[in-house]
Amino acid sequence: MLEVDAIHTYYGLSHILFGVSLRVDKGEIVCLLGRNGAGKTTTMKSIIGLVPPKQGNIRYKGDEITRKAPYLLARKGIGYVPDERKIFADLTVGENLEIAERKANTGVGWDRGRIYQIFPALQAIESRRGGYLSGGEQRMLAIARALMGNPEFLILDEPMEGLAPLMVRLIETQIMKLREAGLTVLMTEQNVASALRLSDRCYVIDDGHIRFHGTVEELKANDEVRRKYLLV
Repeated sequence: MLEVDAIHTYYGLSHILFGVSLRVDKGEIVCLLGRNGAGKTTTMKSIIGLVPPKQGNIRYKGDEITRKAPYLLARKGIGYVPDERKIFADLTVGENLEIAERKANTGVGWDRGRIYQIFPALQAIESRRGGYLSGGEQRMLAIARALMGNPEFLILDEPMEGLAPLMVRLIETQIMKLREAGLTVLMTEQNVASALRLSDRCYVIDDGHIRFHGTVEELKANDEVRRKYLLV
């Protein structure tokens, strides 16, 4: 569904990603793991068009999408949840969802009723302003708002960041429900245990290079990779 082929991405003159390649097949949850500053968020921003790569290619469902504007990728069915969340603080939960609503290209789409089935906690606080939400509530709202755009493919950047253990488990459950609903997910995460519970396959990035790719079981069995690139 998504193919990233040898991309090189820069911030100004700083070379950040060095030939990064990965793929995500339909129906999978694939996780990109790495420490802070390893290149995870830059990879996601390269895919969604916020920081376009200078070299390499990105294809979505066989179509070339390299350097296309984010709004065009949203129309193609790619949703993006940034690590900063970027909730509209002065709007209520319901209003945050309403402004993101977009009709589905095909099939049954996401609306508020369906969103509240996955995120019932949001329905209870529908009239609360975004600025008064907890970190976990903001994270749920950010994911829900992305779903209102009716994506087929969802990019999640650090969905567990800064959350308490109980909230981490709740978000994990909700992400699994999204896959059951037919979504394909690519996510970055520093919480390795959480990522391994969710993912079908994993990539490990360090210093802008992909250092490992394999199944969850293969990563669990590779003590050297986990010790060298994932332990803080």
